[in-house]
Amino acid sequence: MAVANTTKTSWRLQEIVAHSSNVSSVALGKSSGRLLATGGEDCRVNIWAISKPNCIMSLTGHNNPVECVQFNGSEEQVVAGSQSGSLRVWDLEAAKILRTLIGHKANICSLDFHPYGEYLASGSMDTNIKLWDIRRKGCVFRYKGHTQAVRCLAFSPDGKWLASAGDDCTIKLWDLTAGKMITEFMAHTGVVNIVQFHPNEYMLASGSSDRTVKLWDLEKFKMIGSSEGETGAVRCISFDPDGCCLYSGAMDSLRVYGWEPDRCFDLVPVGWGRVADLAICNHQLIGVSFHMTNVSSYVVDLTRVKKSGSVIQGVIQDNQPLTEPSPKGSTLRRNYERPMTTCNTQRVKQQSSEAQRRSPEGERQSPSSEDEREEKESSAEIRNADDYKEIFQPKSAISRTPPMRSEPFPAPFEDEIFVVRPNVTLDTVTLTVDIQQSGQLKPIASSTPVLRVEPTVVSSAPRPIPIPTAMSSVTRPTSSNPPAPRPAPPAAVTLAKAKPQPSVILSTRNEPIGLNVGDFLPHARNNRPSVLGDDEALSQIRKGHDTMCVMLTSRRKNLDTVRAVWGSGDVKTSLDSAMSMNDLSIVVDILNIVNFKPSLWKLDLCMSILPQIEELLQSKYESYVQTGCMSLKLILKRFWPLISDTLTAPPSVGVDITREERHQKCKACYNQLKNLSNMVKNKADQVGRHGSSFKELQLLMAPLDY
Repeated sequence: MAVANTTKTSWRLQEIVAHSSNVSSVALGKSSGRLLATGGEDCRVNIWAISKPNCIMSLTGHNNPVECVQFNGSEEQVVAGSQSGSLRVWDLEAAKILRTLIGHKANICSLDFHPYGEYLASGSMDTNIKLWDIRRKGCVFRYKGHTQAVRCLAFSPDGKWLASAGDDCTIKLWDLTAGKMITEFMAHTGVVNIVQFHPNEYMLASGSSDRTVKLWDLEKFKMIGSSEGETGAVRCISFDPDGCCLYSGAMDSLRVYGWEPDRCFDLVPVGWGRVADLAICNHQLIGVSFHMTNVSSYVVDLTRVKKSGSVIQGVIQDNQPLTEPSPKGSTLRRNYERPMTTCNTQRVKQQSSEAQRRSPEGERQSPSSEDEREEKESSAEIRNADDYKEIFQPKSAISRTPPMRSEPFPAPFEDEIFVVRPNVTLDTVTLTVDIQQSGQLKPIASSTPVLRVEPTVVSSAPRPIPIPTAMSSVTRPTSSNPPAPRPAPPAAVTLAKAKPQPSVILSTRNEPIGLNVGDFLPHARNNRPSVLGDDEALSQIRKGHDTMCVMLTSRRKNLDTVRAVWGSGDVKTSLDSAMSMNDLSIVVDILNIVNFKPSLWKLDLCMSILPQIEELLQSKYESYVQTGCMSLKLILKRFWPLISDTLTAPPSVGVDITREERHQKCKACYNQLKNLSNMVKNKADQVGRHGSSFKELQLLMAPLDY
């Protein structure tokens, strides 16, 4: 008797090659859950429809890698922030650039649109938050208070408050009408990655790298809940649309939380890795993640997820018996008072105009020649005209019939193998549009297609090489000349042979280091392929294995030695013994521990480790560079005030041996930091994760030049 198949609770929907270089940010449209924006190191913003393989639109204009993207509430606009600190807003319906906003001095880390009115908030690595008026093209207010990068922003549902959080482990709540901070929450012990307001009640949720989700009462300004079940950093959170529970996305898992008392209703394993954004639509939760040039989308069927009843994790902070959550609308907390129409934002407008007069940032109210030039250089390439008309045109068109609701994604069966086929190329021939001075789009004639070199995707099955239609018309033979055999395009051969070797060995890779696929292919002899035997294949796999075993054995022995010294309680002696082994991997292992224990750092330790940091920053291994950057950042934040005050203090009267020793150590640290400053400046122009880290260090080391 056959057993009926059951459908899966979570599954991977799609994987696409989103950019020609590494993807740096993604964002889902929260209203529909069907639109996806991706930003990459190729300085482009690409717009996709979830579950469709082809890019709808590609937006250009940024001259630096895109660090952050965000849709507005109606999904008619998208904003992108770059590594240089500039913002660009595009109108997706009109397919044109809408605004260019300049004012930040470092990477854009977070963005959010105001729920009512044409306002936009941006957070940067320069620690500032700026509120922009998109219509007037200017910054109307600047909020200062964070000491490190601002990683997340969120407007309250009524549009009166703004929540911000970041690397300084604090959450700040700002009153937009008063232009000042209301309160500050400091219970997190790690970087706060995400904040979100409850859709109805006066409550705020936050997720952090300290592996906790915390809930805050916005009437009493106190913490009312904290989870302790996450196995990794919390990267995304999302309240259920009716506010009954909270979804938390972490490494390869989704958890469902309740509060008052704290409990975890369900744990759903999802293979999305480091999830980057969540959206809810049609009782399905959509999650997206990215790795290198690929973006993957996943679906969780919320009808099969527990949102109440029995729990898988007991009460954490409350010893009272578990109770069912209160029905919707029966809460004792206040609810947000939303305006009746989207135009009722007079208080915000009045405050914005007052702030505009007070703030030195609100100077660029009229379009300048530089803005006009940049907007002319920006373009929107419609890559799929059918999808573009289907998604964006109906919003502005008048229709007598109600709009069609998007259907849920069908769930595969438990025993079904879901094959994901990434798109091979973004498009060989695309419809390119040109922006005229009026800001409208002018399609280039279709008789002159634009050929683009796209990233090569190696498939397991052989594929014929696509020949563009324009080339076939040029090489068509005449009747007098018989057709000659067409040779393979030389460009593909050149790309395969002249593959550039990476200057930096990434910490996460799609292929193993040291194995060459060509070694497993049989060599042709007398035009007949030979069969590769099992012994030969095993020898190729084991090549270098013995050497690696010797290296790992030596590394473990060295770490055991350092651990024995560590047991004495002297961290500096442990690090000195690690440095004496002339093995950077041992130093990195020790630094990865002490970097998360700032209390272990002393001035003596800084003086010893700074020369090692110089070697780490010049390493070809990405993990070594990032560890060195983290250690240098910690030294600058904790010890630069002491070094600066000690060196600028007037000489003391009499003999103070302790003061003299501290002065000598501070002077030695200052000289080493000065040497590192030049290296950091040279590396700050790099693109990608390294460039972002070095730019942040450059900002922290700016006082060294004074």
